[in-house]
Amino acid sequence: MRTSDFDYELPPELIAQHPATTRDGSRLLRVNRSSCTFEHRRFCEIPDLLPEKCLIVINDSKVIPARLRAIDTSTAREFEVMLIERMGLNEWWAMVRPGRHAPTGKTLELLSQKGTPSGIAAEVVEVNPEGHRKFRFHHVRDLQDLLPELGEMPLPPYIKRARGNFSSEDWERYQTTYAKNPGSVAAPTAGLHFTSELLTRLEHSGRKIIRTTLHVGAGTFAPVKHDRLEEHRMHHEQYEVSESAAAELSEAAALGRPIIAVGTTAARVLESTPRQEDGSFITHRGSTNLFIHPPRTFNVISGLITNFHLPQSTLLMLVSAFAAPGQTSGRELILKAYAEAIRERYRFFSYGDAMLIL
Repeated sequence: MRTSDFDYELPPELIAQHPATTRDGSRLLRVNRSSCTFEHRRFCEIPDLLPEKCLIVINDSKVIPARLRAIDTSTAREFEVMLIERMGLNEWWAMVRPGRHAPTGKTLELLSQKGTPSGIAAEVVEVNPEGHRKFRFHHVRDLQDLLPELGEMPLPPYIKRARGNFSSEDWERYQTTYAKNPGSVAAPTAGLHFTSELLTRLEHSGRKIIRTTLHVGAGTFAPVKHDRLEEHRMHHEQYEVSESAAAELSEAAALGRPIIAVGTTAARVLESTPRQEDGSFITHRGSTNLFIHPPRTFNVISGLITNFHLPQSTLLMLVSAFAAPGQTSGRELILKAYAEAIRERYRFFSYGDAMLIL
C-alpha cells in the first residue's frame, strides 16, 4: 500500500486546541467492524459499550517536560531542544531547532522557564543521520530531576501556545490520570479520556484493568517519507510487560476473554510481547519498532480505543489495519469513519475526541 492512500482533508478548526471540559466528556465514535456501521456516543458511556469480562490494557508511561529552551551565549541565538531518549546519566538524544547552528562540539546553556540562564551546559557530542543531536549535560547532578523546573510539556506543534505560557491545564490534562513511569515525550492520548471514577466503574462492572508501559519516543513525530509502507522503519521505543500483567494476559487468552487496548501504544506492546508455545505471555522488558499497517493480522487485541490521527501517519495506518485484520479494506472503513466524524464536527488529534473499534 502507498502512504498517499491514508490521506484525508481536515478543516483546521476541527484540530482540538484544548481538552474537553471533563476528561470523559469527549465524544466517542463507535465503529462496528463486522457491520461497518457507526454510533455516536459519549466517552463516559464506555462501560456500556465494552464486552463483559474483558481485559483492558493501559499504558502507564508518564510524559516528561521534554521541551527545553537554550541559548548560544557567544551569539545570543536561542534554540529549542526536544529531548527524545535518555541514554544514561545526563546524556540524551534530542531534536534541535535550528539544528544547523548546533554542530558537534557546540555547547549551549539551558534556560529556566522564565528565560533566565540556568548554569547548565548542554554539549553536542554526536549528530546522527536523522539530524538528531546527542547532548551531554554538565553542572547538574541529574537533568531528569530538574525537568519540571526547566522544561515545558511537549505539546505537538498543531496545538498552539504562546511561548512561556505554562498553562496548568496542559500540565494536568496532557497526562493520563494513571501515569506512573516517566519517559514519554508525547502523551498516549487515548488514555487522556479516563477519569479515576470511570476506571473504578469499569472494574466494578467485572472488567479487569492491567498496566503496561511504552515510552512514546521520536517515532511519534517521524513522518512516513517513503511512498510504499513496506519501506518505512519505525524508531525503537522502550516497553515493559510485568510479571503480573503477563499472568493476567495469559489467563485472558486461555479463557478467550476479549482484550481491549487503550491506544495504539498499548496495541503495539501487546502485539510485540513474546509468547510461549502454549500462547501464554512472557514477562518482558525491551524495545519495539513494530510497524503495524494493512494487511496485518492481530494476535492479541480484539478491541481498540483510540483518538483521531493525522493524515498519512503510522497511527492511522495501525488503526486501519485493525479495522479489517489481514485485509486492506480497513483503510476504506476508517476513512469513512473519519468523514463521518468530520461531518459531525468531532474534534481531532491529541486533545480531541475518541473512537471505539470493536
